[in-house]
Amino acid sequence: MASQFLLLAFLAITCAIASASDPSSLQDFCVADSKASVQVNGFVCKDSKLVDANDFFFSGLHLAGNTSNAVGSRVTPVNTVQIPGLNTLGISIVRIDYAPWGINPPHTHPRATEVLTVLEGSLKVGFVTSNPENRLITKVLQKGDVFVFPVGLVHFQQNVGYGNAVAIAALNSQNPGVITVANVVFGSKPDISADILAKAFQVDKNTVYNFQSKF
Repeated sequence: MASQFLLLAFLAITCAIASASDPSSLQDFCVADSKASVQVNGFVCKDSKLVDANDFFFSGLHLAGNTSNAVGSRVTPVNTVQIPGLNTLGISIVRIDYAPWGINPPHTHPRATEVLTVLEGSLKVGFVTSNPENRLITKVLQKGDVFVFPVGLVHFQQNVGYGNAVAIAALNSQNPGVITVANVVFGSKPDISADILAKAFQVDKNTVYNFQSKF
């Protein structure tokens, strides 16, 4: 009986680990076929006979993103959309450019852990643990420093220098997803009821309407 229990426990743990990231590929590669009409979890494989080097290639990550926007940052993604050959490989990267004092606002990646490396400048970074602790873990990074944002946790970056800053981040999913907190709360379509948000944030409804008008 004890051995059966241990076997079941082992299988449960194994299944949990196996489902914690993108599914493993069962072949050398599965280049995404964006033109396929079939809907699957990910992308249908392109005919391997039609695959060439360009399916595994992206150019332009050396170019600075335009940070002339409300938050003062720009994220340049490199995922399956940009490199079809990333399909089923469970990895992607982004370049993030920050204007002086610009931010990458609080957000979460529902399907990936993120490892961020600072290439230029100084960044204040942090993430918040889940309820009920809601502990803020934060640090100022310099050029060459690396920081990890655990999967699913709300996190942010802010350029705390007087010059531009640049970072590269790797994520363990071909499609990490991004949920920007302010956008989903105040910019949902249709709007979340002002009554609900007023109670949640302990403010009056006019304040909610004002925030919603910005998104």
